[in-house]
Amino acid sequence: MNPPKTAIETAKAPAAIGPYSQAIRIGNLVFTSGQIALDPVTGQLVGGGIEAQTRRVLQNLEAVLAAAGLDFSSVVKTTVFLKDMNHFPAMNAIYAEYFQAKGIAPPARSTVEVNRLPKDALVEIDTIAS
Repeated sequence: MNPPKTAIETAKAPAAIGPYSQAIRIGNLVFTSGQIALDPVTGQLVGGGIEAQTRRVLQNLEAVLAAAGLDFSSVVKTTVFLKDMNHFPAMNAIYAEYFQAKGIAPPARSTVEVNRLPKDALVEIDTIAS
């Protein structure tokens, strides 16, 4: 028998804009949906370029993980989707603030360039945590 699947939801991150959950817990794993740089209060994409968008994405993920009783130290894998791979250094600098600067082992990561993201965002990130 498979362990039950539980949806994780929080008002501190943007509401799902489609038929999906902000995160799903199954057993001791939590899979977050990809987060883009939507302000959870206004529902609008934040301005300010890749740095501001990456920071908002990670704040959104932090809120979803917190709703699951976890934090970035629990993350074992991330996938980063970039609209332009030239944004990698700037994204990576902000990303490091959330994973490296806190003295935790950084998760495994894949980073890919994509043609387009929802709402024409510059970056989207999802996580797997335990």
